[in-house]
Amino acid sequence: MRALVTGATGFVGQRLLAQLEKPVVLSRSAAAAEKKLAAHGVTAFDWQAVDGLPPSEALDGIDVVFNLAGEPVAEGRWNEAKRQRIRDSRVVGTRHLVDAIAASNQRPSVLVSASAVGYYGDRPGEVLDEASTCSDGFLADVCVAWESEAIRAMELGLRVVCLRIGVVLGRGGGAMGQMLTPFKFGVGGRLGNGKQYMPWIHLDDVVGLLLHGAKQDSVRGPMNGVAPGSCTNQEFTKALGRVLKRPTILPVPAFGLRLALGGFADVLLESQQIVPRVAQETGYSFQYPQITDALAEVIHGDCSSSAA
Repeated sequence: MRALVTGATGFVGQRLLAQLEKPVVLSRSAAAAEKKLAAHGVTAFDWQAVDGLPPSEALDGIDVVFNLAGEPVAEGRWNEAKRQRIRDSRVVGTRHLVDAIAASNQRPSVLVSASAVGYYGDRPGEVLDEASTCSDGFLADVCVAWESEAIRAMELGLRVVCLRIGVVLGRGGGAMGQMLTPFKFGVGGRLGNGKQYMPWIHLDDVVGLLLHGAKQDSVRGPMNGVAPGSCTNQEFTKALGRVLKRPTILPVPAFGLRLALGGFADVLLESQQIVPRVAQETGYSFQYPQITDALAEVIHGDCSSSAA
């Protein structure tokens, strides 16, 4: 399987590259990407996603495209410029990628494009799967437009999978990189009232689902990238405290979170109880289905704390 990857220098992208043989990557700086990703034997091409189409030669001989590029949503306050970058990097970037596929003489057979659980919005009291309707609001609108651009590739004969990714837990970055410090010092706690469901997934399972989507012909359209062991923010907080052997008694009030993070705070306070129905029905076996085992691996490198 010859793969092209966008967003390859990101947290998920780098872990995915380790599972691919001689991947091709698109990056804002091909030279910097080849240096950073040298261990993965990549071939890189320059691409400014919002400005235009990637070079046609990047698609030569490609079987599957993994589209992971996008402005990080958890970094920086959400002013108008940030919101525009979040949208354009995903929607316009995916449009240009599909347009390049359309213009290619040798098209890939599969496009696996990232999306996000923001598609569902704040849905307390509901259990959501891939058949659930979208919500409204900024992130939901972005996800709908993002997926719509990816799905255009179906008209070109490609099988398209849109992986709606939840909060990614893994060592060396992602959500855990921002959460660990206060918890290690014993000043971590639930966010808001803690009753909101938090759709999480271990990094290894994100990569596993990306590869599952690429290889499994029965997967088409949306697939939820979340673990089956759903939990509330309060349950997550207690599990992290147990794994770290630290107290978790200092809650962060909603107003304080909004003051610190601006618009992104609402993402952390929304409730989404999401099930990975498509993944399970098409035979994917989660490596980390339960939160305590996932956190134990992230913190300790194994599941030794799962019984704590």
